[in-house]
Amino acid sequence: MKKILLILLGLLIAIAAFVLHIFSSTGFFREISPKNDFGEVYGQIDLPGVEDIALARADSLLILSVDDRAVRLNGGTGQKGIFLIDLRNPGFEPVDLTADLDFPFFPHGISLYPIDSATYELAVINHVEGEHSVEMFHLAGKSLTHQKTIRDENFISPNDLVLVSSEKFYYSNDHGYRSGIGVFAENYLGLKASNVGFFDGEKAKIKAEGIGYANGMQYDAQQKTLYVAAVRSFSVLVYSVDENWNLSLNEEIEVGTGVDNIELDERGKLWIGAHPNLLQFAAYASGSQPMAPSEVVTLSYQPGASTVESIYVDTGEELSTSSVAVPWGDYLFIGNVFDSKVLILKRSPK
Repeated sequence: MKKILLILLGLLIAIAAFVLHIFSSTGFFREISPKNDFGEVYGQIDLPGVEDIALARADSLLILSVDDRAVRLNGGTGQKGIFLIDLRNPGFEPVDLTADLDFPFFPHGISLYPIDSATYELAVINHVEGEHSVEMFHLAGKSLTHQKTIRDENFISPNDLVLVSSEKFYYSNDHGYRSGIGVFAENYLGLKASNVGFFDGEKAKIKAEGIGYANGMQYDAQQKTLYVAAVRSFSVLVYSVDENWNLSLNEEIEVGTGVDNIELDERGKLWIGAHPNLLQFAAYASGSQPMAPSEVVTLSYQPGASTVESIYVDTGEELSTSSVAVPWGDYLFIGNVFDSKVLILKRSPK
């Protein structure tokens, strides 16, 4: 009997440790205190589920990836597509660039690559009924033309991507498993099974593995550095890129929040939309909670001596599930996964 009791006690301790690990590693015990070190709330853009945003800085154009996931999860049909905002015009009015597409299109991560004056290549991850593709577009001024669809067996669960040329890109698979216990272990146990792939213009190949939910990414061409957000690890991975586009991990920077999409500003600083409590994020996404917290952090990278700063935190009352933050002049545009708007902040006068 004593032996059985010891075994049962051991099982209870193991279960308690398991539950505690899930809660602690997903930010559940973190106290969310609202802050705004950027500036005042200037306004909002009434578009739902703007999960990713790309900035054509030279032409002051904002490209938004829109998918009303909240409506779709309830069986409805909401707004979706690629929208453009000319930041030089007051009001920041969005224009739908993909209203006339003749194929199913549910955009996720996006990336712009400059070709010429006011001319860009745009790559967009598309998820349709469990199948994944990358749609390539040509943006000339304010006109968007679909070029081709790319599919590959190594597009396992693509989340974000970054173009390094007009035809080549890195992309993140946020899961290494496609279903079942493997996905559960990645989501809740923190199993590091996701990866980063590279499409060389013809085929995709996995370049880095063992990542805790690979998500947003950015490429610094001058430094030949790839930044990858590891949501489940609350960290940013920094890779060196060689002449063959192979990756070598330099370091993993602890950020303390569920990092999502990454934007590079003109000074090389990283701006990251983040989820400080992943369990609340999941509850909000399932409809069982009315809101989930948001956070924006910046990362100034210096090998071995990087600086992380929390710029904006909200409980969800102002904005839920922030996933991307794009600075432009005195403004900061904050997108999200499920909320109904893009929040615009404006720097306070000094």
